[in-house]
Amino acid sequence: MVVLIGGLATGIALKALGHNTTILERNPSPLLHDQGAGIVASGHALEFLKKYNRCQRQMLSVPSTCRQYLNRAGKVIHTVTADHDMSSWDLTYFLMRANYDGISSPYCDVPPSDPSHGTAAHHHDRNVTSVVPHGSGVLVSWKSTTDPSLTGSLTADILIGADGPSSTIRSLFAPGGSAERTYAGYCALRGTVPENSVTPSTLTTFAEKFTFFHAPGIQILTYLIPGKNGSIQLGERLINFVYYTNFPEGSPELDQILTDRNGRRHRITLPPGLVDPAAWKRQQEIAQEKLPPQFAEIVCKAQRSFVQAVTDVISPSNEFLDGKVILIGDALAGFRPHTVASTAQAAYDAMLYADFVAGKMSREEWKRRTMGYARFIQHRGVRMGERSQHERLPLEEYIHDRDQASRPIFYEMFPEWATAI
Repeated sequence: MVVLIGGLATGIALKALGHNTTILERNPSPLLHDQGAGIVASGHALEFLKKYNRCQRQMLSVPSTCRQYLNRAGKVIHTVTADHDMSSWDLTYFLMRANYDGISSPYCDVPPSDPSHGTAAHHHDRNVTSVVPHGSGVLVSWKSTTDPSLTGSLTADILIGADGPSSTIRSLFAPGGSAERTYAGYCALRGTVPENSVTPSTLTTFAEKFTFFHAPGIQILTYLIPGKNGSIQLGERLINFVYYTNFPEGSPELDQILTDRNGRRHRITLPPGLVDPAAWKRQQEIAQEKLPPQFAEIVCKAQRSFVQAVTDVISPSNEFLDGKVILIGDALAGFRPHTVASTAQAAYDAMLYADFVAGKMSREEWKRRTMGYARFIQHRGVRMGERSQHERLPLEEYIHDRDQASRPIFYEMFPEWATAI
């Protein structure tokens, strides 16, 4: 889902420089709603919004004041003071659409036009099929998924691939190897629950806290996010959870959890509204057996749940055709969700590329910092996931790993990370 965020972020940053941009979005719907995902709006994501958000709405997140860890009985056994800003994918998406192409919504106001900005066009249901050199730029061809007879093409000076971990652009220019998505052996079961639908004790445990539980082969985390239309009023917020659990490659359990209510087996993501009730009921039963009671309650009360197979992917380069084709965000490197860095990566890459285009840094510096970020965080995500899901990691050691991963250095600029690559 950061697919759309990365493209919009880059479009907004380039538009602010006066460049004319066009987004080809492969989703068949002109707007997306109720995607059911939370976002930890940290570091570069907040920097991006501070720099480019021109909407009047400023309260964009629910604050979290600490990270805490529960044991199996549901008792808090470790707490670390840490400020986080928790937002929702829906609010972030509509905020960016308002800033990019002036889409009006209940989430936020639309900023006034700025004559110094470039033009912005957004076309949905456009799947890129080929990219070839054309004069000093490229010729991009596309087709519709809903109408096979509908095809077209356009020319561009630069093509920016921000089309997610399953990037078509990456597959055209860097097929195979590490640039091919590989399954990591576990899935993230995700969903939200209205805060006013859980028991008072569960809400007290989770309210404005980033809460974790870990056991061999399982971890789950939760935090509160804005509710309908981005509301952050008490009683209107959502409890968002991410529940990692192992499903071996080729197992009947993996097939079951990724097969939708209509019998179709999905490869990577099973979207909200399509999860098979029988498969989800089985996961709820397991949650009641293995999770602290507060976490089991929210899994059992989840609305619009969805499933993501956790994968690894990273491109060997962020540019092709002598810089006429660029990869941004998840299209460049798909981070495991443990890093809570995918949105930050999209923002970081967009801002860095805009600085390069504006002449504020050399091509070598832009490439070094972008690829350094991608390699470092991708490597860290693999280590975190393999440790927590596939080693019999004691709770104390898991807590130590998580605390170390959340140190300020994690959000600092690339020069500090370079020595750790």
